[in-house]
Amino acid sequence: MTLPLVPTYIPIKDAAAKYGYALSELKRMAQSGKIKAVQLPGGDMVVSENELEFPVINSKEELEAFKQEKYPELAGKTTWISQAAREYQVPHQSIVRWIQAGYIQKFGKEQNRLLISEQDTAFYSDMHKKFGGRGRQLFDDNGLPQRPKTGPLAI
Repeated sequence: MTLPLVPTYIPIKDAAAKYGYALSELKRMAQSGKIKAVQLPGGDMVVSENELEFPVINSKEELEAFKQEKYPELAGKTTWISQAAREYQVPHQSIVRWIQAGYIQKFGKEQNRLLISEQDTAFYSDMHKKFGGRGRQLFDDNGLPQRPKTGPLAI
């Protein structure tokens, strides 16, 4: 049995400096629930460092292992585009682009719905919500995460 990772919390100001976020952006992310945060009795806020770290995945094998470790309950499960867009709260068109790029595995059709891998969808949706948006290219041609060239996670 694998135990869940215990989050490491650091002061929000330290997190902003370490990961290159604006303090106001981190506060917005915490208030919206995008990242875990706790208000300490003295009024200081700490955020989960684990949610700010960009995963380092160097091969398709590592990607599959990462998805299996993070989303084991979704292995082999299917969903369809509109359901996934609602459930994972990402734009419909983003999911379509990930399918067209070959990042999300297709499993065939049921009625008029294209069945896709829910595990793949969960991974790419989480990456998009945490690190993407605003036109950032988060994935290379093989579907592996790559640090954005602009914004807080730029190298």
